[in-house]
Amino acid sequence: MAIVEVHHVTKEFKLGQLGSLKVSLQRAIARMNGHRLPEPPNFKALDKVNFDVEEGEVLGIIGSNGAGKSTLLKILSRITVPSKGGVQVRGRVAPLIEVGAGLIGDLTGRENIYLNAAILGMSKKETERKFHEIVSFAELDSFLDTPIKRYSSGMAVRLGFSIATSVEADILIVDEVLAVGDLAFQRKCFDRMEDMIKRQRKTVILVSHNIRQVERLCSRVILLDGGAILADGAASATCNLFYERSDDKIKRDAEALTSRSGRHVTSGEIELIDVQIIDQSGSPTSDVVYNTDVTIVLKYKVNTLLKKASFGIGVHTSDFVYLATDHSENSRFMLELSPGHYEIKCHVKGFPFLPGVYALRVGVAVGEFVSPVFYAENAFFFRVKPSEHKRTQAMQEGFVTWASAWSGNRIEQPYSQPEVE
Repeated sequence: MAIVEVHHVTKEFKLGQLGSLKVSLQRAIARMNGHRLPEPPNFKALDKVNFDVEEGEVLGIIGSNGAGKSTLLKILSRITVPSKGGVQVRGRVAPLIEVGAGLIGDLTGRENIYLNAAILGMSKKETERKFHEIVSFAELDSFLDTPIKRYSSGMAVRLGFSIATSVEADILIVDEVLAVGDLAFQRKCFDRMEDMIKRQRKTVILVSHNIRQVERLCSRVILLDGGAILADGAASATCNLFYERSDDKIKRDAEALTSRSGRHVTSGEIELIDVQIIDQSGSPTSDVVYNTDVTIVLKYKVNTLLKKASFGIGVHTSDFVYLATDHSENSRFMLELSPGHYEIKCHVKGFPFLPGVYALRVGVAVGEFVSPVFYAENAFFFRVKPSEHKRTQAMQEGFVTWASAWSGNRIEQPYSQPEVE
């Protein structure tokens, strides 16, 4: 039997500000007279969401900002109620939503532990039994009798996380709280979460924008879009779909900004007419398959004689991190260009960049001293799509891969530190 059942849940909010007392009276009088003034439109944060969660399952919920993730968790945590549909939760729930928000600044750390534990459903006896564990995990022994308003924001959140994860609950609801405190404390948070998932076999519903984290921790992932379920399945497949959709949006947004973003410098002697990427089949594309051969084609119009013209092509991210550049003079490719139209090709073997959205920057220089006559960023946006390499594996691992082989063995003699004179 499922421990959580969500049946066709819809949650609506009214858009716009609340009306004044005068407006409310006008609406009431109009209704009494059989008239209706126009009402503010409704916004569906959730639209007929329907799913079950089995006991011991670790479910991830992902989606872009405004997809309805936090609204869904607040309904599951009984912080708010659905406009339509219903939710059935069997067992005790520990919500880790906006951790630390319930702490009261004028109360000490000790007083806040008892207060927040009671709010989360812990008895005084249970809180006393776990008090030392809560304080020890938060690493706040020296500040226990200090008012919370004297704490840093990180200290307060650490205390909130420690209290929330001490609740002996059947279901843990987590919303973007794993990046708590400094790196050492974040490690402790991850270890505690993994202990709850793997050893204690808690049922966990996790919302996070860290997709690698979701794929690592969750056995199943739901992708929300516009308040509705777009995908519900294995973590890897759903996370990869999320990245594909994100890449599409980044590419569309970047292309829309091309005319007013990025540097563009020209002397007027040469004009860039067109940029294309040609795939292995000889077709123009803006979707490059990872680690395949491509040809970059630049079409220029030359207005005046250019002697010893050399060409440059670079790759940068949508936020202008330069990744690679190649210049034709490195291959001793330089041309004398009389007025007219020209097509320049650059062949790239095994395009090395990991899946994501990138842009080309191009330039032209002339003469022995390589004097620039044309330069443009965002000349062409393209997306690298995965072949065998998973999109989620590529995320946060950099921009390129290299061929490598690993080995290891036990050594009997430990390394000795060199003596310092």
